[in-house]
Amino acid sequence: MTETRLAPGDGAPEFTLPDADGRPVSLSDYRGKRTVVYFYPAAMTPGCTTEACDFRDNLSSLQAAGIAVLGISPDAPAQLAKFRDRDRLTFPLLSDRNQEVMKAYGAYGKKKLYGKLLDGVIRSTFVVAPDGTLEKAMYGVQATGHVARLRSELGVN
Repeated sequence: MTETRLAPGDGAPEFTLPDADGRPVSLSDYRGKRTVVYFYPAAMTPGCTTEACDFRDNLSSLQAAGIAVLGISPDAPAQLAKFRDRDRLTFPLLSDRNQEVMKAYGAYGKKKLYGKLLDGVIRSTFVVAPDGTLEKAMYGVQATGHVARLRSELGVN
């Protein structure tokens, strides 16, 4: 199976997914503003907590620059609600239980974990421009330091 890899200039695949409270959230709800869509493997795990808290801690400066943030994982909404509440996350967490959206973005596929090749969520971040095209497509990002790099690349102080 060939993995889909998106690149800047590609159209961002549309989606509608349930949030932590089971309410549908669509990418089209964010049309007209820059939106960070990031995919992470599992709520409440160390790396994913580091990354989510980093987005939380930088959210006000991202929002001041007109940038919204959406986090997507294969977790059920109830698990996302626990994660949100435990870590006081202040941006939408969306549930992609069957990994369809992850696959459309190329954020699910072969990856190495502890030296073994397996199928799973590839930690990835995308910046969707106001017109729905991709400004950035970043695959295999590190949980630590990623948000600072992203802020720098987006010119967010």
